[in-house]
Formats: sequence, C-alpha cells, structure tokens
Amino acid sequence: MDFRNLNEDIFRVAGEMSEVASYLWQKGWAERNAGNMSVNISEFITPENAAAIANDNPPFYSLPLSLPALAGNYFLVTGTGKRMRDIARDFDHNAILIRVSDDGNGYLLIKYDPSQPNLMPTSELPSHLSIHEQLVTEGKRERTVVHTHPNELVSLTHIRDYCDQEALNNLLWGMHPETMVVVPEGAGFVPYLLTGSLEIAEATLQKFKHHQVVVWEKHGCFAIGKDVFEAFDLIDTLAKSALIYFQCRTAGYQPEGLTQEQLADLKVLSEKFKS
Repeated sequence: MDFRNLNEDIFRVAGEMSEVASYLWQKGWAERNAGNMSVNISEFITPENAAAIANDNPPFYSLPLSLPALAGNYFLVTGTGKRMRDIARDFDHNAILIRVSDDGNGYLLIKYDPSQPNLMPTSELPSHLSIHEQLVTEGKRERTVVHTHPNELVSLTHIRDYCDQEALNNLLWGMHPETMVVVPEGAGFVPYLLTGSLEIAEATLQKFKHHQVVVWEKHGCFAIGKDVFEAFDLIDTLAKSALIYFQCRTAGYQPEGLTQEQLADLKVLSEKFKS
C-alpha cells in the first residue's frame, strides 16, 4: 500500500507512526514483534479518498463485540506479527488501513499491495478498537493508541510494593519533576490478567476514563494521545522516572524523591501547563 496516493494528512500520520516505531525499537521496548499502534484517521478521509481506496469486494472480518460509535471510521494500524524495526523501515508493507463496517460489527480490510495477501491488522485490534470506541463515545480528543513493553515500567511491576496504583504513581512522580507536569493524573494500573481476555480489556477501559497511560502488571502499557508522539512522550516520561529509581538503587542508595509539598506545587504548575 502506498499512503502517498492518499492525502497529505494521511501520509503525515503514516510517517509519524513509522518514526515512533523506530523509537520503540531503539528503546528496547519492542522485542521481536511486540507492540502495536493504531490511529483513527477518519477526519482526513474525504469523499475523493473514500472513492480512491474503495474495493469492489473488500474482505470483511467480524469483531467479537459491537462498536457502533466507530461505524464507518477509518484506522491506520500496524500489522500482526510485524516488527517495529520493519514498520520503521518500510511502513507501506507492514501496516494496513481498515474501515469499520456501517453496523460496527466488523471491519473491511483495505488492501493496496497484492504482494502482501496475508497482511492483517494487529492481533490486538479488538482492544485498540474498544479503546477508540470509548474515546469517540466520550468525546475525547485522543485519536491514537500505542501499546509497548517499556523495560523500566515492567520491572517496577515485578516489585510487589509497586503493584498498587497509588504507590506506583507516588514513586514515579517523586523521581522527576517533569513527570508530575507531563502526567499529572499518573498511570492507571491493572493487576495481572490473561492477555487478550475480556477481563483485561474491560479493566483497561475503566482506567482510560481517568488516565492516558495504563500499566499492565508484568507485561507493558497502553497509552492514548492526540497523535503517536504524545502517546510515546507520556510513556517515555514515566519510564525515565522508573529508570532514575533503578539507577539510584543500583548505585546503592534509596532515592529520596520529591516531598509532598514539592509535588503539590508541581501539580499546580501542571494544571497551568495543561490549560
């Protein structure tokens, strides 16, 4: 598929996804084919685009749940089994464009490249679309979902003391002033549940009502943003705080962290920053 044949906005989004894919790989957060991304690009689909990408008989795939708020929406998604380093190198052959059906019960696979007959969206597509459904239903501005495995955050969730949302966020906020400014609501925390289960999907959706990042115990995290850069920056900021904690411990010290008074002042600053 060649996103240059669509419009400038869609081509730009494809380039942003490719760039962030390279960051995830370079960070070591995307082993093998780990990680996936999706972006709702419906606002960029014009009648001319829709006609240009229409197939006579596009393959239809049912979804395990109904997503009426996404009916007719278009998404750029990374391909299943695709490595982030390959997405960064050659986005056109490792990602795909889909359209949710008019009844919201499935999606149409838009194919551009006949040499990639088996290219399918990420296996995490139902989770991504469930999050997008909630974002659209609640009128949120976020249009992007990024899932990755940040070493530092995953490591923290192997320490029982930090398998608690309040304790986890107090630690992360305390390690670096920027964390309170960039992620003042902190991260939502989901205790270990089977990946791909309805239970973990529902728990994640609940956390996204109040957070932009959700950490899965011993697995990784999801983040939402207005674009892939914002989603990446949120994860990167939290991961840096976790890294500072581990570097202090490795040096033989228990980090002091910011005081509650200092954090309160930063929270006021973050509210001005977000406004």
